Amino acid sequence: MTLTIPNTISLPPVFDLPGYIAAKLYADSMLTAGQAAELAQLSKRAFIEMLGRYGVSAFVEKKEDLLEDIRNA
Repeated sequence: MTLTIPNTISLPPVFDLPGYIAAKLYADSMLTAGQAAELAQLSKRAFIEMLGRYGVSAFVEKKEDLLEDIRNA
């Protein structure tokens, strides 16, 4: 997938768009931690460590999500 960001949008010099998207999809319970880590092209540990940068908690709030994360570990 290719995303073209217009020049009129100002992002910080070092902005990890795949990581940001993965973190937000994880926060919205649309992806497990393992799936989000894969999307961000990070290890699961590195992904979980990165979550705080985007204001996302590493702790799962739904029981089903926690069980799925355990199965995918």
